[in-house]
Parts: sequence; structure tokens; C-alpha cells
Amino acid sequence: MNTILWWALTFVLLCVAAYFAFAVVLVISGKPKETGPKQGYLSFKELFIDYSSAPPLKTFAARDGKQLPYRFYPSPADKVLILLHGSGSHSRYFLPLAGFISSHGLAKVYTPDLRGHGHHPERRGDIDYIDQLEDDLADLVAMVRKDNPTARLIIGGHSAGGGLAVRFAGSRYGRQADAYLLLSPYLGWNAPTIRPDGAKWARPYIRRIIGLVILNKAGIRWFNYLPVIDFDMPQKARDGAETLSYSFRLNSGYAPRDYGKDLSAITQPLLVVVGAADELFFADRFEPTLASYTKADVRLAPGVTHLGVVVDPAVRPLVQEWLERLPSDS
Repeated sequence: MNTILWWALTFVLLCVAAYFAFAVVLVISGKPKETGPKQGYLSFKELFIDYSSAPPLKTFAARDGKQLPYRFYPSPADKVLILLHGSGSHSRYFLPLAGFISSHGLAKVYTPDLRGHGHHPERRGDIDYIDQLEDDLADLVAMVRKDNPTARLIIGGHSAGGGLAVRFAGSRYGRQADAYLLLSPYLGWNAPTIRPDGAKWARPYIRRIIGLVILNKAGIRWFNYLPVIDFDMPQKARDGAETLSYSFRLNSGYAPRDYGKDLSAITQPLLVVVGAADELFFADRFEPTLASYTKADVRLAPGVTHLGVVVDPAVRPLVQEWLERLPSDS
């Protein structure tokens, strides 16, 4: 090997080593972004309701043998709706909406506590690998299909749960759903629907996330268990089953891979309901954003907040009318 080639190779190797060393430094030194005063803080008061009538938790078997919890709202309807909860929470807060849908004969409703969440997760705020949440959802779908072979299956979700539904739609499983229902969905940090400061309740570890993205692109996943975002949920809103920190792999798997590509994969009927008073997202930007990638029925609920879109009675007629228009079988 001539001297010039040797030095060139050495230089390249040193650059690569420095690049990965820089990524590791970002990972190790990462701290939550300071959000400043909580102006426009996300309101949880709408969720302070009586949950005593919520269905008991059942379990289904995931492909790794783990038993994962869900609630079931029975109905004679030949439609089935799976609703995915948002960040930091679990399935209980769907009680008002799921109860309405089932009691009015619109659909049977399943509301899972996503892995890493709920009352007794194996590891709170963490999963085994980035795509595990969508694999779990596919396993739940398989169980639901077995129990309801002729039913029309709708995948829905609120906030980050809506983001997971969009991710699922863009995955190899996306055609398993006959329709999608998104309630104020999180499309991604770079989506035009995101308010710059949001509600100041989520504190991402920006440097750590950048470092982990660099390492993951190189196939290095050793540090994906590390926390990358914290949620500052008010004490009054906590019930002992909240999840206030997410690992990189859970946080990554809870959102669309690429919201444009994932939305483009949705050719099924799609309803998107957003509260006009949403504190996290620009409600009026959903329709033009979605129109760039897919055909969606976008409805704004006047005066409804980010959490209110799940519990406010004003949302129910919008969902009811759409569900009634869907054909009964797939």
C-alpha cells in the first residue's frame, strides 16, 4: 500500500471514529430541553371524571408470549374499533367515547394499554425494539379478527395513539384495517400541525435523540433503552398508572416513521377530528396537510381542547355520523 493511500485510509477511519464518538458524547450528555414557564399548559381537568364504570382489564397474547392488557366495550354492531391512547396515559380515559360508541350500537370497542404503559407494565416507558408497538397492535388485530370474522375493523387513536395508527397504516400491516379514525393525531415533530412550543408539557432530550439517530442509522442500538423525553403531568392528573418518561425505542415507535409516506398509504376511509381549541396542534392546518397525502374527512370541533376531543360530548355526533356511513362488513 503506497503512503498516500495509507494516509487517506487513516484519515477516513479517524473521521468515522470522531463521528461516532461525537454521537456517543451527545447520547451521554443529553438532558431534557428546558421548556420555561408553563404558559398555555395542557389542561387535564376534563379527564377528572368518574371511571368506576370502566370495563375491567382483560389480556391478549402478544407474539413474544407476554399478556398485554385491554378493555372491551361490547356491542351488537358488526363494526369493531380499536382505540390507541396518547402519551403518558393508558386506556381508561376513553371511557366516555368508547361507552357512547358501544352503547349506541355503533361498534364494539377495544382500548389497549400499550406496552410500557398502564398499571403493571414489565418496564414502564420502554419496549424491546422500535417496531414492537405496531407488532403488538397486529397481534391484537389478529385476536379481534378471530372473534369478529365478518366485522369491519377500524383502527383509531388519540394524539400519539393517532400517530401510532398512522405508523401502522404505513407498515406491512396497514391493509389489515378497513378504516382509520384519528383524534388530534400527532404526525411528527416536523409536521406543520405542531405548535412550536406545544403545551410545554413534553421535555425532549434533544442532543441525546440526535446522537441516537446517528447511531441507529449505523445499526448501533445499544443505547436505545435510554430515556429521551419526560412528561410533566400535573399531580392531580396522576393515578399511579401514568408513564412520565419514554425510552428512545418507545418514543420512536410511537410516532409515524415519515408522516407523509405513512399518510399516503391510507386509501381506506379516514376521519380526523381535531378540537379547534387544541393546545398542542394547529387545528386549521390538518386539512391542508392531510390533503397533500391522502383523502380524509377532517372535522373541527369548536371550543374543544386536545384532551377534550376524547371526552367532550360535542365530538360524539361527528364520530357517530361517520361510523353510521361506513358499510357494516369488510
